[in-house]
Amino acid sequence: MRAQACTDLELTRSRSARALVIHLEDTRNPEKANIMNVPVNFRSVDIPAELQSCFAAQRAAYLAAPEPSYDQRIADLKALGQLLKDNKDELVAAINADYGNRSEFETLFAEYFVVLETIADARKNLKKWMKPQRRHVDFMTYPLARNRVIPQPLGVVGVIVPWNFPLNLSFCPLAAILAAGNRAMVKMSENSRALAEVLIRVSPKYFPLEKLAFFEDGGGRGPAFSSLPFDHLLFTGSGATGRAVMANAARNLTPVTLELGGKAPAIVGPDFPVKTAAERILWVKMFNAGQICTNVDYMFLPKGSEDEFVHHCRKLFAERFPDINGQDYTSIIDEPSFTRLQATLEDARTKGAVLVNLAERQIPDTKQRKFPPHLVLNPTDDMIVMQREIFGPILPIKTYTDRQEVADYINSHDRPLAIYPFTSDAELRDFYISRVMSGGVSVNEALLHVGQHDLPFGGIGASGMGHYHAREGFNTFSKLRPVFYQGPLSPIQMLFQPPYAGRPMSILRTMIKWKT
Repeated sequence: MRAQACTDLELTRSRSARALVIHLEDTRNPEKANIMNVPVNFRSVDIPAELQSCFAAQRAAYLAAPEPSYDQRIADLKALGQLLKDNKDELVAAINADYGNRSEFETLFAEYFVVLETIADARKNLKKWMKPQRRHVDFMTYPLARNRVIPQPLGVVGVIVPWNFPLNLSFCPLAAILAAGNRAMVKMSENSRALAEVLIRVSPKYFPLEKLAFFEDGGGRGPAFSSLPFDHLLFTGSGATGRAVMANAARNLTPVTLELGGKAPAIVGPDFPVKTAAERILWVKMFNAGQICTNVDYMFLPKGSEDEFVHHCRKLFAERFPDINGQDYTSIIDEPSFTRLQATLEDARTKGAVLVNLAERQIPDTKQRKFPPHLVLNPTDDMIVMQREIFGPILPIKTYTDRQEVADYINSHDRPLAIYPFTSDAELRDFYISRVMSGGVSVNEALLHVGQHDLPFGGIGASGMGHYHAREGFNTFSKLRPVFYQGPLSPIQMLFQPPYAGRPMSILRTMIKWKT
Protein backbone atom coordinates (compact mmCIF):
# COMPACT_ATOMS: atom_id res chain seq x y z
CA MET A 1 0.00 0.00 0.00
CA ARG A 2 2.82 2.40 0.89
CA ALA A 3 4.69 1.69 -2.34
CA GLN A 4 1.51 2.28 -4.32
CA ALA A 5 0.90 5.57 -2.48
CA CYS A 6 4.41 6.78 -3.33
CA THR A 7 3.83 5.81 -6.94
CA ASP A 8 0.55 7.76 -6.98
CA LEU A 9 2.25 10.83 -5.54
CA GLU A 10 4.98 10.69 -8.16
CA LEU A 11 2.42 10.31 -10.92
CA THR A 12 0.86 13.62 -9.96
CA ARG A 13 4.04 15.32 -11.24
CA SER A 14 3.29 14.11 -14.77
CA ARG A 15 -0.49 14.05 -15.07
CA SER A 16 -2.84 16.52 -16.61
CA ALA A 17 -3.63 19.96 -15.19
CA ARG A 18 -6.92 18.68 -13.81
CA ALA A 19 -5.26 15.84 -11.92
CA LEU A 20 -2.71 18.21 -10.42
CA VAL A 21 -5.39 20.53 -9.08
CA ILE A 22 -7.23 17.55 -7.58
CA HIS A 23 -4.01 16.40 -5.87
CA LEU A 24 -3.33 19.81 -4.37
CA GLU A 25 -6.89 20.05 -3.10
CA ASP A 26 -6.74 16.52 -1.66
CA THR A 27 -3.75 17.41 0.54
CA ARG A 28 -6.15 19.42 2.71
CA ASN A 29 -8.36 16.34 3.25
CA PRO A 30 -6.80 14.14 5.98
CA GLU A 31 -8.23 10.86 4.69
CA LYS A 32 -7.20 11.46 1.10
CA ALA A 33 -3.85 12.89 2.18
CA ASN A 34 -3.01 9.71 4.07
CA ILE A 35 -3.82 7.67 1.01
CA MET A 36 -1.51 9.92 -1.01
CA ASN A 37 1.25 9.53 1.62
CA VAL A 38 1.46 13.30 2.09
CA PRO A 39 3.30 14.36 5.30
CA VAL A 40 1.23 15.96 8.05
CA ASN A 41 2.95 19.32 7.81
CA PHE A 42 2.15 19.58 4.12
CA ARG A 43 -1.54 19.01 4.83
CA SER A 44 -1.54 22.08 7.05
CA VAL A 45 -0.52 24.37 4.20
CA ASP A 46 -3.46 26.07 2.54
CA ILE A 47 -2.47 26.62 -1.08
CA PRO A 48 -4.32 29.57 -2.67
CA ALA A 49 -6.33 28.72 -5.76
CA GLU A 50 -4.32 31.12 -7.94
CA LEU A 51 -1.13 29.19 -7.16
CA GLN A 52 -2.80 25.84 -7.76
CA SER A 53 -4.28 26.82 -11.10
CA CYS A 54 -1.11 28.51 -12.37
CA PHE A 55 1.07 25.56 -11.41
CA ALA A 56 -1.34 23.13 -13.05
CA ALA A 57 -1.48 25.23 -16.24
CA GLN A 58 2.31 25.48 -16.43
CA ARG A 59 2.72 21.76 -15.82
CA ALA A 60 0.19 20.93 -18.54
CA ALA A 61 1.89 23.32 -20.97
CA TYR A 62 5.25 21.73 -20.22
CA LEU A 63 3.89 18.23 -20.86
CA ALA A 64 2.35 19.41 -24.15
CA ALA A 65 5.67 20.92 -25.34
CA PRO A 66 8.44 19.63 -23.06
CA GLU A 67 11.40 20.76 -25.13
CA PRO A 68 11.16 24.24 -26.70
CA SER A 69 13.34 24.83 -29.73
CA TYR A 70 16.35 27.10 -29.82
CA ASP A 71 14.30 29.72 -31.70
CA GLN A 72 11.55 29.64 -29.06
CA ARG A 73 14.03 30.09 -26.25
CA ILE A 74 15.68 33.01 -28.03
CA ALA A 75 12.24 34.55 -28.49
CA ASP A 76 11.56 34.16 -24.77
CA LEU A 77 14.87 35.82 -23.87
CA LYS A 78 14.11 38.68 -26.25
CA ALA A 79 10.67 39.10 -24.68
CA LEU A 80 12.26 39.20 -21.23
CA GLY A 81 14.57 41.98 -22.35
CA GLN A 82 11.75 43.84 -24.07
CA LEU A 83 9.68 43.78 -20.89
CA LEU A 84 12.51 45.59 -19.14
CA LYS A 85 13.11 48.10 -21.91
CA ASP A 86 9.46 49.01 -22.40
CA ASN A 87 8.79 49.50 -18.69
CA LYS A 88 12.13 50.83 -17.42
CA ASP A 89 10.88 54.04 -15.83
CA GLU A 90 7.93 52.38 -14.14
CA LEU A 91 10.08 49.56 -12.77
CA VAL A 92 12.67 51.99 -11.39
CA ALA A 93 9.94 54.14 -9.82
CA ALA A 94 8.32 51.10 -8.22
CA ILE A 95 11.58 50.00 -6.59
CA ASN A 96 12.11 53.54 -5.34
CA ALA A 97 8.60 53.55 -3.85
CA ASP A 98 9.20 50.24 -2.09
CA TYR A 99 12.38 51.54 -0.48
CA GLY A 100 11.12 55.02 0.30
CA ASN A 101 14.26 56.24 -1.46
CA ARG A 102 16.40 54.00 -3.64
CA SER A 103 19.28 55.58 -5.50
CA GLU A 104 18.30 55.61 -9.18
CA PHE A 105 21.91 54.97 -10.16
CA GLU A 106 22.08 51.89 -7.95
CA THR A 107 18.87 50.51 -9.43
CA LEU A 108 19.99 51.13 -13.01
CA PHE A 109 23.52 49.83 -12.46
CA ALA A 110 23.08 46.84 -10.16
CA GLU A 111 19.69 45.71 -11.41
CA TYR A 112 18.61 47.02 -14.80
CA PHE A 113 22.00 47.06 -16.54
CA VAL A 114 23.18 43.77 -15.01
CA VAL A 115 19.97 41.99 -16.04
CA LEU A 116 20.22 43.23 -19.62
CA GLU A 117 23.82 41.99 -19.72
CA THR A 118 22.75 38.62 -18.33
CA ILE A 119 20.04 38.21 -20.96
CA ALA A 120 22.45 39.19 -23.74
CA ASP A 121 25.01 36.68 -22.45
CA ALA A 122 22.41 33.89 -22.41
CA ARG A 123 21.36 34.68 -25.98
CA LYS A 124 24.98 34.71 -27.12
CA ASN A 125 25.85 31.34 -25.58
CA LEU A 126 22.55 29.47 -25.79
CA LYS A 127 23.36 27.40 -28.88
CA LYS A 128 26.59 26.18 -27.27
CA TRP A 129 24.87 25.42 -23.96
CA MET A 130 22.09 23.41 -25.67
CA LYS A 131 24.47 21.25 -27.70
CA PRO A 132 24.57 17.60 -26.57
CA GLN A 133 27.91 16.68 -25.01
CA ARG A 134 29.92 13.74 -26.30
CA ARG A 135 31.13 11.32 -23.64
CA HIS A 136 33.67 8.51 -23.87
CA VAL A 137 32.66 4.91 -24.59
CA ASP A 138 34.87 1.91 -23.81
CA PHE A 139 35.31 0.56 -27.34
CA MET A 140 36.43 -2.89 -26.24
CA THR A 141 33.27 -3.43 -24.18
CA TYR A 142 30.75 -1.42 -26.21
CA PRO A 143 31.96 -1.27 -29.82
CA LEU A 144 30.11 1.16 -32.10
CA ALA A 145 28.01 2.47 -29.19
CA ARG A 146 27.72 6.19 -28.30
CA ASN A 147 27.30 8.19 -25.10
CA ARG A 148 25.75 11.63 -24.96
CA VAL A 149 24.65 14.06 -22.25
CA ILE A 150 21.60 15.99 -23.43
CA PRO A 151 20.48 19.13 -21.55
CA GLN A 152 16.69 19.06 -21.30
CA PRO A 153 14.19 21.33 -19.51
CA LEU A 154 13.15 20.37 -16.00
CA GLY A 155 9.59 21.67 -16.29
CA VAL A 156 8.18 24.25 -13.84
CA VAL A 157 10.66 26.23 -11.72
CA GLY A 158 9.76 28.30 -8.67
CA VAL A 159 11.68 31.46 -7.75
CA ILE A 160 11.42 33.19 -4.36
CA VAL A 161 12.81 36.71 -4.57
CA PRO A 162 14.13 38.97 -1.75
CA TRP A 163 13.55 42.70 -1.52
CA ASN A 164 17.13 44.04 -1.66
CA PHE A 165 17.69 43.57 -5.42
CA PRO A 166 14.25 42.45 -6.56
CA LEU A 167 14.72 43.04 -10.28
CA ASN A 168 18.18 41.49 -10.45
CA LEU A 169 17.27 38.48 -8.30
CA SER A 170 14.15 37.69 -10.30
CA PHE A 171 15.24 38.40 -13.88
CA CYS A 172 18.80 37.00 -13.74
CA PRO A 173 17.47 33.58 -12.69
CA LEU A 174 14.69 33.90 -15.27
CA ALA A 175 17.27 34.34 -18.03
CA ALA A 176 18.76 30.95 -17.13
CA ILE A 177 15.38 29.32 -16.51
CA LEU A 178 13.96 30.37 -19.88
CA ALA A 179 17.22 29.64 -21.69
CA ALA A 180 16.99 26.09 -20.33
CA GLY A 181 13.46 25.85 -21.77
CA ASN A 182 11.48 25.90 -18.53
CA ARG A 183 8.39 27.68 -17.26
CA ALA A 184 8.50 29.79 -14.11
CA MET A 185 6.45 31.06 -11.20
CA VAL A 186 8.01 33.97 -9.28
CA LYS A 187 7.00 35.11 -5.80
CA MET A 188 8.13 38.61 -4.88
CA SER A 189 8.89 39.87 -1.36
CA GLU A 190 6.39 41.53 0.96
CA ASN A 191 8.70 44.58 0.83
CA SER A 192 8.43 44.75 -2.98
CA ARG A 193 4.71 45.33 -3.28
CA ALA A 194 4.90 48.23 -5.76
CA LEU A 195 7.28 46.31 -8.02
CA ALA A 196 5.19 43.15 -7.76
CA GLU A 197 2.09 45.10 -8.82
CA VAL A 198 3.88 46.38 -11.93
CA LEU A 199 5.26 42.96 -12.89
CA ILE A 200 1.93 41.21 -12.36
CA ARG A 201 0.25 43.80 -14.58
CA VAL A 202 2.75 44.03 -17.44
CA SER A 203 4.14 40.50 -17.65
CA PRO A 204 1.08 39.02 -19.47
CA LYS A 205 1.77 41.43 -22.34
CA TYR A 206 5.00 39.52 -23.03
CA PHE A 207 4.40 36.00 -21.70
CA PRO A 208 1.32 33.80 -21.27
CA LEU A 209 0.71 32.79 -17.66
CA GLU A 210 1.50 29.20 -18.55
CA LYS A 211 5.05 30.36 -19.37
CA LEU A 212 5.77 33.01 -16.70
CA ALA A 213 3.76 34.36 -13.78
CA PHE A 214 4.56 36.75 -10.92
CA PHE A 215 2.91 36.73 -7.49
CA GLU A 216 2.96 39.16 -4.61
CA ASP A 217 3.60 38.03 -1.05
CA GLY A 218 0.98 37.85 1.70
CA GLY A 219 -2.13 35.78 2.22
CA GLY A 220 -0.13 32.68 3.12
CA ARG A 221 1.60 32.61 -0.26
CA GLY A 222 5.08 32.15 1.24
CA PRO A 223 4.78 28.66 2.77
CA ALA A 224 2.22 27.67 0.13
CA PHE A 225 4.52 28.65 -2.73
CA SER A 226 7.45 26.60 -1.48
CA SER A 227 5.09 23.65 -0.87
CA LEU A 228 4.20 23.31 -4.56
CA PRO A 229 5.83 20.30 -6.26
CA PHE A 230 8.14 22.33 -8.48
CA ASP A 231 10.79 20.64 -10.58
CA HIS A 232 13.32 23.03 -9.05
CA LEU A 233 13.08 25.83 -6.50
CA LEU A 234 15.42 28.82 -6.20
CA PHE A 235 15.36 30.80 -2.96
CA THR A 236 17.37 33.90 -2.13
CA GLY A 237 17.13 35.27 1.39
CA SER A 238 17.97 34.59 5.03
CA GLY A 239 19.24 31.32 6.39
CA ALA A 240 16.29 30.94 8.76
CA THR A 241 13.75 31.29 5.95
CA GLY A 242 15.92 29.15 3.69
CA ARG A 243 15.66 26.26 6.14
CA ALA A 244 11.86 26.51 6.13
CA VAL A 245 11.79 26.67 2.33
CA MET A 246 14.05 23.65 2.07
CA ALA A 247 11.87 21.69 4.51
CA ASN A 248 8.75 22.44 2.44
CA ALA A 249 10.53 21.50 -0.78
CA ALA A 250 11.81 18.26 0.75
CA ARG A 251 8.26 17.02 1.20
CA ASN A 252 7.96 16.90 -2.58
CA LEU A 253 11.60 15.87 -3.15
CA THR A 254 11.97 19.18 -4.99
CA PRO A 255 15.65 20.06 -5.55
CA VAL A 256 16.60 23.51 -4.29
CA THR A 257 19.18 26.16 -4.93
CA LEU A 258 19.60 28.30 -1.82
CA GLU A 259 21.35 31.66 -2.05
CA LEU A 260 21.69 32.83 1.54
CA GLY A 261 24.09 35.28 3.15
CA GLY A 262 26.30 35.38 6.20
CA LYS A 263 29.25 37.42 7.33
CA ALA A 264 31.59 38.00 4.40
CA PRO A 265 34.98 39.39 5.54
CA ALA A 266 37.46 41.67 3.81
CA ILE A 267 41.12 41.17 4.67
CA VAL A 268 43.56 44.01 4.01
CA GLY A 269 47.09 42.65 3.63
CA PRO A 270 50.06 44.50 5.19
CA ASP A 271 51.35 45.33 1.69
CA PHE A 272 48.11 46.89 0.42
CA PRO A 273 47.60 50.69 0.51
CA VAL A 274 45.13 51.53 3.27
CA LYS A 275 43.73 54.46 1.30
CA THR A 276 42.91 52.27 -1.70
CA ALA A 277 41.31 49.67 0.57
CA ALA A 278 39.17 52.40 2.18
CA GLU A 279 38.07 53.72 -1.22
CA ARG A 280 36.97 50.31 -2.49
CA ILE A 281 35.47 48.87 0.68
CA LEU A 282 33.54 52.04 1.53
CA TRP A 283 32.02 52.13 -1.97
CA VAL A 284 30.64 48.63 -1.50
CA LYS A 285 29.55 49.20 2.09
CA MET A 286 27.55 52.31 1.16
CA PHE A 287 26.02 50.76 -1.95
CA ASN A 288 22.31 50.13 -1.31
CA ALA A 289 23.05 51.35 2.25
CA GLY A 290 24.86 48.08 2.88
CA GLN A 291 21.78 45.94 2.19
CA ILE A 292 23.58 43.32 0.09
CA CYS A 293 24.09 39.65 0.97
CA THR A 294 27.62 39.69 -0.49
CA ASN A 295 28.60 42.96 1.18
CA VAL A 296 31.65 43.32 3.43
CA ASP A 297 30.12 42.37 6.77
CA TYR A 298 33.32 42.91 8.75
CA MET A 299 36.99 43.41 7.97
CA PHE A 300 40.53 42.76 9.16
CA LEU A 301 43.16 45.49 9.19
CA PRO A 302 46.85 45.09 10.08
CA LYS A 303 47.26 46.22 13.68
CA GLY A 304 48.17 49.90 13.86
CA SER A 305 46.45 50.98 10.63
CA GLU A 306 43.01 51.67 12.15
CA ASP A 307 43.45 55.44 12.50
CA GLU A 308 44.54 55.83 8.88
CA PHE A 309 41.58 53.78 7.66
CA VAL A 310 39.13 55.82 9.75
CA HIS A 311 40.64 59.06 8.49
CA HIS A 312 40.19 58.07 4.85
CA CYS A 313 36.63 56.82 5.44
CA ARG A 314 35.58 60.10 7.05
CA LYS A 315 37.01 62.07 4.15
CA LEU A 316 35.56 59.78 1.48
CA PHE A 317 32.04 59.77 2.90
CA ALA A 318 31.99 63.56 3.14
CA GLU A 319 33.06 63.81 -0.52
CA ARG A 320 30.71 61.14 -1.86
CA PHE A 321 27.63 61.91 0.23
CA PRO A 322 27.64 65.62 1.13
CA ASP A 323 23.93 65.25 1.92
CA ILE A 324 22.95 61.97 3.53
CA ASN A 325 19.30 62.85 2.87
CA GLY A 326 19.93 63.23 -0.85
CA GLN A 327 18.84 60.80 -3.55
CA ASP A 328 22.22 59.05 -3.84
CA TYR A 329 22.07 57.52 -0.36
CA THR A 330 19.51 54.71 -0.22
CA SER A 331 17.02 54.32 2.64
CA ILE A 332 16.80 51.33 4.92
CA ILE A 333 13.99 49.16 3.59
CA ASP A 334 11.55 49.33 6.53
CA GLU A 335 11.11 50.44 10.13
CA PRO A 336 11.89 47.05 11.74
CA SER A 337 15.23 46.94 9.87
CA PHE A 338 15.99 50.53 10.89
CA THR A 339 15.24 49.71 14.53
CA ARG A 340 17.35 46.54 14.34
CA LEU A 341 20.38 48.51 13.13
CA GLN A 342 19.96 51.04 15.92
CA ALA A 343 19.82 48.22 18.48
CA THR A 344 22.91 46.60 16.94
CA LEU A 345 24.92 49.80 17.39
CA GLU A 346 23.67 50.35 20.93
CA ASP A 347 24.58 46.78 21.85
CA ALA A 348 28.14 47.30 20.54
CA ARG A 349 28.49 50.60 22.38
CA THR A 350 27.34 49.23 25.73
CA LYS A 351 29.76 46.29 25.41
CA GLY A 352 32.81 48.52 24.87
CA ALA A 353 33.14 49.13 21.13
CA VAL A 354 34.21 52.51 19.77
CA LEU A 355 31.64 53.83 17.30
CA VAL A 356 32.69 56.18 14.48
CA ASN A 357 29.80 58.01 12.81
CA LEU A 358 30.93 58.90 9.27
CA ALA A 359 28.03 61.35 8.95
CA GLU A 360 28.50 63.03 12.35
CA ARG A 361 28.21 66.51 10.85
CA GLN A 362 24.93 65.70 9.12
CA ILE A 363 21.43 65.12 10.47
CA PRO A 364 19.83 62.07 8.85
CA ASP A 365 16.10 62.14 8.16
CA THR A 366 14.80 59.22 10.22
CA LYS A 367 11.39 59.51 8.57
CA GLN A 368 13.10 58.55 5.31
CA ARG A 369 14.98 55.86 7.25
CA LYS A 370 18.37 57.33 6.35
CA PHE A 371 20.77 55.47 8.60
CA PRO A 372 24.16 57.12 9.29
CA PRO A 373 27.10 54.81 8.42
CA HIS A 374 29.26 53.70 11.33
CA LEU A 375 32.61 52.01 11.78
CA VAL A 376 32.78 49.78 14.85
CA LEU A 377 36.26 49.53 16.40
CA ASN A 378 37.28 46.86 18.90
CA PRO A 379 34.31 44.57 18.27
CA THR A 380 34.07 41.40 20.34
CA ASP A 381 32.28 38.14 19.65
CA ASP A 382 29.65 38.74 22.32
CA MET A 383 28.32 41.71 20.33
CA ILE A 384 25.36 41.30 17.99
CA VAL A 385 27.35 43.05 15.26
CA MET A 386 29.73 40.05 15.14
CA GLN A 387 27.06 37.38 15.52
CA ARG A 388 24.50 38.19 12.82
CA GLU A 389 24.59 39.37 9.25
CA ILE A 390 24.39 43.17 9.52
CA PHE A 391 22.61 44.08 6.28
CA GLY A 392 23.16 47.79 6.73
CA PRO A 393 25.84 50.54 6.70
CA ILE A 394 27.73 49.31 9.78
CA LEU A 395 31.31 48.04 9.41
CA PRO A 396 33.08 46.26 12.31
CA ILE A 397 36.89 46.41 12.10
CA LYS A 398 39.12 43.76 13.65
CA THR A 399 42.91 43.98 13.71
CA TYR A 400 45.48 41.23 13.31
CA THR A 401 49.23 40.57 13.35
CA ASP A 402 49.38 37.15 11.70
CA ARG A 403 47.57 35.78 8.66
CA GLN A 404 46.91 32.44 10.34
CA GLU A 405 44.83 34.09 13.07
CA VAL A 406 42.66 35.61 10.35
CA ALA A 407 42.14 32.25 8.65
CA ASP A 408 41.48 30.53 11.98
CA TYR A 409 38.88 33.14 12.97
CA ILE A 410 36.95 32.92 9.71
CA ASN A 411 37.12 29.11 9.65
CA SER A 412 35.77 28.89 13.21
CA HIS A 413 32.48 30.40 12.00
CA ASP A 414 29.96 29.53 9.28
CA ARG A 415 31.40 29.52 5.78
CA PRO A 416 30.73 32.95 4.25
CA LEU A 417 29.15 33.72 0.91
CA ALA A 418 32.34 35.54 -0.12
CA ILE A 419 35.78 36.60 1.08
CA TYR A 420 37.70 39.66 -0.09
CA PRO A 421 41.49 39.55 0.23
CA PHE A 422 43.25 42.84 -0.56
CA THR A 423 46.89 42.20 -1.38
CA SER A 424 49.40 42.38 -4.23
CA ASP A 425 51.32 39.46 -2.72
CA ALA A 426 50.39 36.41 -4.81
CA GLU A 427 51.46 33.98 -2.10
CA LEU A 428 49.32 35.75 0.53
CA ARG A 429 46.39 35.97 -1.87
CA ASP A 430 46.55 32.24 -2.61
CA PHE A 431 46.91 31.45 1.10
CA TYR A 432 43.49 32.95 1.80
CA ILE A 433 41.90 31.42 -1.30
CA SER A 434 43.15 27.92 -0.41
CA ARG A 435 42.79 28.05 3.39
CA VAL A 436 39.44 29.84 3.75
CA MET A 437 36.44 28.28 1.97
CA SER A 438 33.65 30.59 0.81
CA GLY A 439 31.01 30.83 -1.88
CA GLY A 440 33.07 33.18 -4.06
CA VAL A 441 36.07 35.51 -4.02
CA SER A 442 36.88 38.98 -5.27
CA VAL A 443 40.58 39.90 -5.03
CA ASN A 444 41.46 43.55 -4.35
CA GLU A 445 37.77 44.41 -4.68
CA ALA A 446 34.55 43.39 -3.01
CA LEU A 447 31.27 42.22 -4.52
CA LEU A 448 32.28 42.44 -8.17
CA HIS A 449 32.71 38.69 -8.72
CA VAL A 450 28.90 38.55 -8.60
CA GLY A 451 28.68 40.67 -11.75
CA GLN A 452 30.93 38.44 -13.90
CA HIS A 453 28.69 36.73 -16.41
CA ASP A 454 30.95 33.77 -17.07
CA LEU A 455 31.37 32.93 -13.36
CA PRO A 456 28.89 30.84 -11.37
CA PHE A 457 27.39 32.35 -8.24
CA GLY A 458 26.46 30.44 -5.12
CA GLY A 459 27.18 29.82 -1.46
CA ILE A 460 28.45 26.91 0.58
CA GLY A 461 27.24 25.53 3.89
CA ALA A 462 25.32 28.15 5.85
CA SER A 463 25.69 30.63 2.96
CA GLY A 464 23.80 28.44 0.52
CA MET A 465 23.95 25.56 -1.92
CA GLY A 466 23.98 25.23 -5.70
CA HIS A 467 24.93 27.73 -8.38
CA TYR A 468 23.42 29.85 -11.08
CA HIS A 469 24.68 32.56 -13.48
CA ALA A 470 26.55 31.67 -16.68
CA ARG A 471 26.56 28.10 -18.01
CA GLU A 472 26.14 26.80 -14.46
CA GLY A 473 22.76 28.56 -14.33
CA PHE A 474 21.67 26.85 -17.53
CA ASN A 475 22.86 23.51 -16.13
CA THR A 476 21.12 24.06 -12.77
CA PHE A 477 17.77 24.49 -14.49
CA SER A 478 18.35 21.62 -16.93
CA LYS A 479 18.35 17.88 -16.56
CA LEU A 480 21.75 16.83 -17.91
CA ARG A 481 20.33 13.60 -19.19
CA PRO A 482 22.73 10.72 -19.90
CA VAL A 483 21.82 8.70 -22.99
CA PHE A 484 23.50 5.48 -24.12
CA TYR A 485 23.03 4.51 -27.78
CA GLN A 486 23.71 0.85 -28.44
CA GLY A 487 25.52 0.00 -31.68
CA PRO A 488 24.36 -2.54 -34.29
CA LEU A 489 25.85 -5.36 -32.20
CA SER A 490 25.62 -5.98 -28.46
CA PRO A 491 28.65 -7.93 -27.18
CA ILE A 492 27.14 -8.00 -23.67
CA GLN A 493 24.10 -9.85 -24.99
CA MET A 494 26.19 -12.10 -27.24
CA LEU A 495 28.86 -13.12 -24.71
CA PHE A 496 27.38 -12.82 -21.24
CA GLN A 497 24.26 -14.96 -21.26
CA PRO A 498 23.84 -17.49 -18.43
CA PRO A 499 24.87 -20.06 -17.52
CA TYR A 500 27.96 -18.00 -16.62
CA ALA A 501 30.35 -20.87 -15.99
CA GLY A 502 32.62 -21.47 -18.92
CA ARG A 503 33.03 -18.86 -21.66
CA PRO A 504 31.27 -15.86 -19.96
CA MET A 505 33.39 -16.19 -16.77
CA SER A 506 36.56 -16.75 -18.76
CA ILE A 507 35.98 -13.63 -20.87
CA LEU A 508 35.15 -11.55 -17.79
CA ARG A 509 38.35 -12.66 -16.03
CA THR A 510 40.37 -11.68 -19.09
CA MET A 511 38.71 -8.26 -19.20
CA ILE A 512 39.48 -7.72 -15.51
CA LYS A 513 43.16 -8.52 -16.15
CA TRP A 514 43.22 -5.85 -18.90
CA LYS A 515 41.96 -3.25 -16.42
CA THR A 516 44.44 -4.08 -13.63
